[in-house]
Amino acid sequence: MPIAPSNASLTLTLCFAAALLVGLVLRYWLAARQIRHVARHRQAVPADFAPTISLQAHQKAADYTVSKLRLGLVEMAFEAAILMGWTLLGGLHALNQGLLLVMGDGLAQQVALVAAFVLVGGVLGLPMSLYQTFVIEARFGFNRMSFKLWLGDLVKGVLVGSLLGLPLLTLLLWVMGAMGPLWWLWAWGLWMSFNLLLLVIYPTVIAPLFNQFKPLDNEQLKARVTALMARCGFAAKGLFVMDGSKRSAHANAYFTGFGAAKRVVFFDTLLSKLSPGEVDAVLAHELGHFKHRHIIQRIVQLFAMSLLGFALLGWLSGQVFFFTGLGVAPSLSGSNDALALLLFMMVVPLLGFFISPLMARLSRSHEFEADAYAAAQTSGADLRSALLKLFEDNAATLTPDPVYAAFYYSHPPATERLARLHA
Repeated sequence: MPIAPSNASLTLTLCFAAALLVGLVLRYWLAARQIRHVARHRQAVPADFAPTISLQAHQKAADYTVSKLRLGLVEMAFEAAILMGWTLLGGLHALNQGLLLVMGDGLAQQVALVAAFVLVGGVLGLPMSLYQTFVIEARFGFNRMSFKLWLGDLVKGVLVGSLLGLPLLTLLLWVMGAMGPLWWLWAWGLWMSFNLLLLVIYPTVIAPLFNQFKPLDNEQLKARVTALMARCGFAAKGLFVMDGSKRSAHANAYFTGFGAAKRVVFFDTLLSKLSPGEVDAVLAHELGHFKHRHIIQRIVQLFAMSLLGFALLGWLSGQVFFFTGLGVAPSLSGSNDALALLLFMMVVPLLGFFISPLMARLSRSHEFEADAYAAAQTSGADLRSALLKLFEDNAATLTPDPVYAAFYYSHPPATERLARLHA
C-alpha cells in the first residue's frame, strides 16, 4: 500500500533538489572560473617561475588542466542525472522492489541491494574512467597503461572489494537490524575497526596485488634517507620503490601503513627525476606531517565525523519521511536498513560539498607546516627545486583561479607555496 507523502517528506524533497541544483550550479561556476583564469594566463609564464619553467611546459599544464575540467563538467552533469534517477525518479525503489520479488525480505536481499547498487554505479562510471585514462592522460603523455593492464586492475579491484566489502556489509547490516536502538554506535565501532585494519594490511597484502615493491637499492640514497629519518626520530618497516611508471608518468612518494607496519614508498618516476637532496626534501615534507601529528589529527577527525554520521543515520533510518522524501517507499513490515544506508550515502556528499572549503583550508595549513619542517631539516632550496620539478612533470597549473583554489585545493597553489618557502 503506497504511503502518502507528509509535509516533512515534501520538505526533504525540496531541500534535496535545491541542494543538488545549487551544488551543481556552484561547481559549474567554479570550474568556469578556473578554465577562464588558466586560459587567460596561458601565454606567459609567471615572472617568479620564468627562469625555471619553460613556456611549453606552462602551456601544457594549462591545456591539461582545462581538458580535465571540461571532462569534469560532463561528469558533474552525468552524476547529477544518475543521482536524480536513483532517488526522486524511483530507480532505487524499483531495484529494491525487483529484488524483493525475486529474493523475498531478509539479510540476503539487503546485501544484494547494496551490491547491485554499487555494481550499477561502477558500470555507469566506466566510460568516464576510460576516457580520462586513454584519451586525456594519453594525450598529455602521462598514461602508460595498456587496456589489458587497465582491465586487470579493474578485475582485481572488484575481487578485492568483494572479498573485503561483502563480509563487512553483511556484518554491518546485521548490526543495524539486531543491536537495538544504539545499533549505530556498534556500527561505528565496526567501521572504524575496519579502517584501522586496512591501514595495517594495505601495504603488505593489498598494494602488492597491483604494483611491485622492491627494496631501495641505491645505497647512497638509502644512507641519506635513513639518516634523515633517524634525525627526525622516525622509524619505518622499510624503504621501497614502486613501479608506478608502468601505469603513469606522474611522480610521488608516500608513507603507508600504521604503527609498526609503516613503510616509505617512492615511485620509480620520482627517483628518476629528483636529485638525492631533492628526494631528502620531499621525504622530510612527509615526515613533517608525522612530526606535527597531522595523520593522527586526520584519523581523529575521521572518527568524530563518522560517529556523527552514524548517529544521524541511526535517527534518519527510523523516519518514514527520509525514505519517501527521496523517492523510496519503505517496507512497513520488513527491514529498510539497506535502503537507509544507500540513501544516506547519496545525500551526505551533497552536504559535504558545502563544507569542503573548510577541510581544504585545514589541509593547506598542514602542507605549509610540513614544508616549514622540511626546510628546517633539509634544504629549503632543494625543496623548492623539487616542487618545481613536480609541478612541471605533473602538469600542475601555476595560475589557478584564487576562488577555485580556496574552495578545492588541498595543497597550496605553487605561487603561495614557493613564496612561503622563500620567506
